[in-house]
Amino acid sequence: MSADQLRRKAQQRQRRARFTAVYSAIIGLVIFLVFARDFAKFHELVPRMGLGLLSLWGIYYAYQSFKWLWPGRLAPDAMLDTTLQSYRSELEKRRDYVQHIWRRAGLTFVFLGMSMFIVPGLIKSLDAPRLLLLNFGPFFALLAIWCAIFFPRRKRQQQKLQQEIEGLRVFERENRP
Repeated sequence: MSADQLRRKAQQRQRRARFTAVYSAIIGLVIFLVFARDFAKFHELVPRMGLGLLSLWGIYYAYQSFKWLWPGRLAPDAMLDTTLQSYRSELEKRRDYVQHIWRRAGLTFVFLGMSMFIVPGLIKSLDAPRLLLLNFGPFFALLAIWCAIFFPRRKRQQQKLQQEIEGLRVFERENRP
């Protein structure tokens, strides 16, 4: 890989990271607005607290994703060493975000908020198994689909990022003066 290819690759990663950061922040704000609207409509205490937690999570997610995913600045005429260090640090930052996604994206709050919202209705419908299946079956099916997609995708992202970091280390060793 040449210095120009590395610079192009770093700039391309920077553009994708900016898009991802802005997209994630917008999604977080939309989540905040949707759950805040539902929070205002509900009158039962526990589901309302769950919706409030989910609403606050939207803000937390927007902030954290912007904080962790927004790339640093790379000068267009930067030297190879500067480009290499900047690119590697962005990859490592992204790898750390993906590796600690439960804490960084606040997914624990999501499951706690959803539990607080769903469990009271689940308890009420325990007497009618058919009603239980109709009301909560789609939710649990979507949760299973999400898990089947999220965990393998996360693992694949970690592997790709680690391979790219290792490739940069090899490139750096080969191009030392």
